[in-house]
Amino acid sequence: MHRPKNALSPFLSALLGGVIALALGIAAVATGLISVDNSDDSATATVAQGPIATDTAPASTGDRTVGQVYQQDGQGVAYIEAVEKPSGSASPFGQQSSGGTATGSGILMDDQGHVLTNAHVVDGSSSVTVKFGDGDALDAKVLGIDDSTDVAVLGVDPDQVDANPLELGNSDDVKVGDPAVAIGNPYGLDRTVTTGIISALQRQISAPNGFTISDVLQTDAAINPGNSGGPLIDGQGRVIGINSQIATGSDGSGSTGIGFAVPINTAKQVASQIIDNGQVEHAYLGIEGADLNAQLAQVLNLDVDEGALVQKVTSGGPADKAGLEGGDATVTEDGQQVRAGGDVITAIDGQPVSGMEDLISVINGKDPGDTVTLDVIRDGDKKQIDVDLGNRPDDATG
Repeated sequence: MHRPKNALSPFLSALLGGVIALALGIAAVATGLISVDNSDDSATATVAQGPIATDTAPASTGDRTVGQVYQQDGQGVAYIEAVEKPSGSASPFGQQSSGGTATGSGILMDDQGHVLTNAHVVDGSSSVTVKFGDGDALDAKVLGIDDSTDVAVLGVDPDQVDANPLELGNSDDVKVGDPAVAIGNPYGLDRTVTTGIISALQRQISAPNGFTISDVLQTDAAINPGNSGGPLIDGQGRVIGINSQIATGSDGSGSTGIGFAVPINTAKQVASQIIDNGQVEHAYLGIEGADLNAQLAQVLNLDVDEGALVQKVTSGGPADKAGLEGGDATVTEDGQQVRAGGDVITAIDGQPVSGMEDLISVINGKDPGDTVTLDVIRDGDKKQIDVDLGNRPDDATG
């Protein structure tokens, strides 16, 4: 199963707490990519997984060897099979489900049987099983799904789990160049380990419902279909992210050395809400916007050369109620149509805003009901507007 490419302009993003502003082909790397139904094009090789090695030499530094990380964490990485409900319509990532079985990965996060994975691994499934190491497949209950962050939590009987929970780290401490280890089930090959480094921080990717996931980790550790939901691990064996998407090559699939992981701090917050409440709430501003740069500012005859240019305000949304204004005319810049005449947001709660990415990151860190103060330039005049944030709708078109 193929995932479509997202090809939005790098200076456009939408529906704040909104969609991707990344000019790469991005593909989810899990559900439906490994089908085990009886059709000819779904056959996969069965490869036996040997025992995890126990004779790894001690690391000479604070970081562990890849073998040590694998020995410590491999058993706690789940092999997930999700039986899909037959559907005649495409999923948010383009999947046309025929009711087959899809595979992905997961993370045993505690001793109570809670398993972290991607929402797109299990969304739309009729039944899910989870397997740890050489143990039996266990029936799993989907406790909750959050399409806005592509995070889901499953529950299994903890008495039947013969594996240790993985230690969840702090993704805020991750630095570019840090070692990164991925363990998962690419193409159905269970407990496969790959390694690399953290290639970049604070990326943004599109969630299954069209909103933006911010502060995403980029890695060159090989991530392929079936790795979705599995852990990205640091040199100490701590989970720092959930492997979720890849930048695709010309054929639209396979590792190109550019993978993206939802930060574990985001996943922990979402999982906590799911476990406690069965659902997740996210703050919502309700605008479509574009990055303002010097070139665009000159075209639009603006007095500032950076900020978030408000293109459209969602009717009835928080920004609309607070009085923000979108553009009322259209100009073309580098082949892209941009609405002119809207407010320019230059700061939020006193923090400078250089573009939509800054604005999205702050909104994603807020809760529904919080009030934010926006510094705005309108028709050359500076003003401050207080906005009471709402609860994000189910998808970016809502």
